[in-house]
Amino acid sequence: MIIDIRGDLMGRIAVDCVLASNRDVVTAGPGAKIPDSVKHITIRGIVDTGAARLVLPQRAVDELNLEQAGEVGVRYADNRRETRPRVTNVWLSLCGRDGVFSATVDPDRDEALIGAIVPEELDLIVDCATESIHPRDPDRIITEIE
Repeated sequence: MIIDIRGDLMGRIAVDCVLASNRDVVTAGPGAKIPDSVKHITIRGIVDTGAARLVLPQRAVDELNLEQAGEVGVRYADNRRETRPRVTNVWLSLCGRDGVFSATVDPDRDEALIGAIVPEELDLIVDCATESIHPRDPDRIITEIE
C-alpha cells in the first residue's frame, strides 16, 4: 500500500501519521482497536531521509499529554544550538504500521519531522525518486539477520 503523499524537496516527503500516548494504548488492553479506542491525533509530518530522529511540535505533545523524559541538544540547519525537551512513549502509526518512539519537542514546529529511525523500525521504503513511502513487504515487517 502506498500512502497519499505530497513531495517536498528531494529526500523529504509529506505524510499524515497518527500519534497517541503509548501509555493510553497499553491501558486500552488487548484486542482494542488502536487508535479508535484511545485519544489520538492525526498530524502532518515530513519524512526526511537526512534526519535521524522523530521531532514533534509542542502542541502535539500537549494535546496527547506526553511526559517529558529529559532534554536533548539540537543543532539546526543554520548551526544554532539549543536544548529541547525529550518525550518517550510516543505511539506512531504510518503506512498501516505502528511503533513506539522517543521524540524531541520543538515549540516552533507545525509538522512532525520523521527521521530515518522511524521508517527503518517500521520496515518502510522511502523512495525519493517517486516521492513515496511504502512497506517493503505488504504483509509483515522483515528482519534481516546475518
